[in-house]
Amino acid sequence: MSALSHIDQQIFFFINHQCHIGFLNKLMPYWRSMYFWFPLYLFFITHLSMTYGKKAWVLIFALAATVTVSDTFSSKIVKPIVHRVRPCNDVRIKDKVKLLIRPSSGYSFTSSHAANHFAAAVFLFFAFAPARRWIGIVLLVWAGTIAFGQVYVGVHYPSDILFGGLFGAGIGFIAWVLYQKYIDSNKAMQLIL
Repeated sequence: MSALSHIDQQIFFFINHQCHIGFLNKLMPYWRSMYFWFPLYLFFITHLSMTYGKKAWVLIFALAATVTVSDTFSSKIVKPIVHRVRPCNDVRIKDKVKLLIRPSSGYSFTSSHAANHFAAAVFLFFAFAPARRWIGIVLLVWAGTIAFGQVYVGVHYPSDILFGGLFGAGIGFIAWVLYQKYIDSNKAMQLIL
């Protein structure tokens, strides 16, 4: 475990130090913030509700429930069990961390940002299939860049992101399967924008 932890820390410092570029230093603190993306979320909800009417709200509710489950799993179950200190708060290395935002409190493993964004992206990946698969792929890349931003700004280790993303993707997939089985078994709400 100590060897894996050392590798994780080395990858963290590579991203947090070697990958820093001027414009990303300014962009990433905003890019990883949900408030930055609020207009996109609002547009998405508005567009779906105008296009699909009441049926869209069932999908939006299912998506919100998916993210809630993901966030609860990451923040309320895994983090309190693992108790991993964030790199920006670890007394052994925090003076070496290039922190681009205020230090985050709480534990590090798993990243709730990664879990939540991948849960939403995977759920929507299937919702947009097969007619608009490219939108789903864009959403997966979007989730990946937000997760990467957590390491970049100094608040998560790469393994926090990796496992958060995997947990979130799993929750998103399970949520989609349950949605298809119990809510939309005739697949009438796959999205065509």
